[in-house]
Amino acid sequence: MNRIPVILDCDTGVDDAIAIMLINKLPQFNLLALTSVAGNVELEKTTNNALRVLELIKSDIPVYRGAAKPIFREHVKAVYIHGENGLGGIELPQTSHVVPGITAWDYIYQEALKWQGELEIIAIGPLTNLGLAFIKYKQLPELIKRIVIMGGSASIGNVTPAAEFNIYVDPEAADIVFRSGVPVYMCGLDITMKAYLTAEEISQVGALGTKPAKFFQEVAQGPLNFSLRIGLAGMSLHDPAAVLYASDPSIFETHQVGMRVETKGPLSIGRTVTDLYSDTQWQNNGFIITDVDRKAFYQKVIALMSQY
Repeated sequence: MNRIPVILDCDTGVDDAIAIMLINKLPQFNLLALTSVAGNVELEKTTNNALRVLELIKSDIPVYRGAAKPIFREHVKAVYIHGENGLGGIELPQTSHVVPGITAWDYIYQEALKWQGELEIIAIGPLTNLGLAFIKYKQLPELIKRIVIMGGSASIGNVTPAAEFNIYVDPEAADIVFRSGVPVYMCGLDITMKAYLTAEEISQVGALGTKPAKFFQEVAQGPLNFSLRIGLAGMSLHDPAAVLYASDPSIFETHQVGMRVETKGPLSIGRTVTDLYSDTQWQNNGFIITDVDRKAFYQKVIALMSQY
């Protein structure tokens, strides 16, 4: 099998940590590195969390530090979901990993040059690193095969009525990515809210008994309890949904669309605007994922966690 070279760009909080554990076991991918960005919590915490998760799963891939704040805006966090440390208060052991000196956006360009059009990016946090990379390196779009993101929505928002968190944090960077010319596959709230695990299913993962499986169960408890309090059936695995879509779209529903990001207007900043439900057809610049076979999704999650 020719494995796909991929970089995972993340703001490591709870579901990012789960996504890292899952992608580590996907045979389709040659995971080159993680790149960190400020999002769920501050950059130093997202970077350190990524390093600690890699230590937990005994992976030696590098982590490259990215942007500490959005391109034009102040940083907005999500500690009400992920806790002050980003991992729901769970303290993983310290790590011996060392962060290389090159920035995330420079590293992305370096690898894109190396792979000459074969590199894929899975971005599960705010898109600041990619936005900066496209600003700095004008030839970068022709060197990336595709970008799969967790972010946005063709319908609802979760940080405002109009906007999903990852896009809201840095809407200008997101719009740069959407307009880059690289095909963007958007795993937004339309799909990730359907990619949930129930309390019983999370317990079944924990019952596998390994350290990563037990961590999965423990770190999921805060978001799970929040979800149950607001009437949801379980914890939505937002970031893992993007990772699993990138590896195998067969259990998902995908539509080709035109899409942009609203960067102005106090009630609509961060809204991802698509032509999915309109009669007017824009020039297609990407794809939106709208549905998933939830049972098959859960089976993929537990199958991958069973490999630890």
